Amino acid sequence: MYPAIKEAGASLIAISPMKPDNTLSMAEKHELTFDVLSDQGNDVAAKYGIVFRLADEMIELYDKFGLDVVGTNGDESFELPVPATYVVNSDGRITYAFLDVDHTVRMEPADILTQLNRI
Repeated sequence: MYPAIKEAGASLIAISPMKPDNTLSMAEKHELTFDVLSDQGNDVAAKYGIVFRLADEMIELYDKFGLDVVGTNGDESFELPVPATYVVNSDGRITYAFLDVDHTVRMEPADILTQLNRI
């Protein structure tokens, strides 16, 4: 859907809490053709009010599966952003926001196009 998003005159930007080098590595590994920015420390996410701390049980589970949150994100806060999608108009105003605390639920790309066509 990325070509259609570009065709609609929009830009796609992903923001990750990972350290800049890890963000770059992830973008290269997945051959992403859009910008992926680093929000190490979740400063931007905090301004949007979407930061949460992993529950201790989840930290243990992440460790069990070898998911190195501390090493990847560069701090020991175990804070992550709620996955969110924002459609922002050319004036910088958010015209649509999609958030779900279930990290497996994301906004459908077709719905992004629908929202882009409304602005």
